Amino acid sequence: MVVTLNLTNDQVIELLKQLPVERQRAIVSVIIKDWLDWGELSRYGEERARATAAKRGRNWDAMTADEREIFIDDLVHEDRK
Repeated sequence: MVVTLNLTNDQVIELLKQLPVERQRAIVSVIIKDWLDWGELSRYGEERARATAAKRGRNWDAMTADEREIFIDDLVHEDRK
């Protein structure tokens, strides 16, 4: 016998939040693999980072790892400024 649950997105998210972090990561990993090849996702992210940096007058490829981290942190928290 198969039982089907009908849950809202919020309910699914709340259930996932109750799992240990390592199980959450495993689930997200499976979902990401279903959506995109990891290499494709990585390339897409890097392309978006370059474009975003260029829009702000920065060169992603010329930045050090620390500068990239600061740049991303500033983007994520730009509402604080």
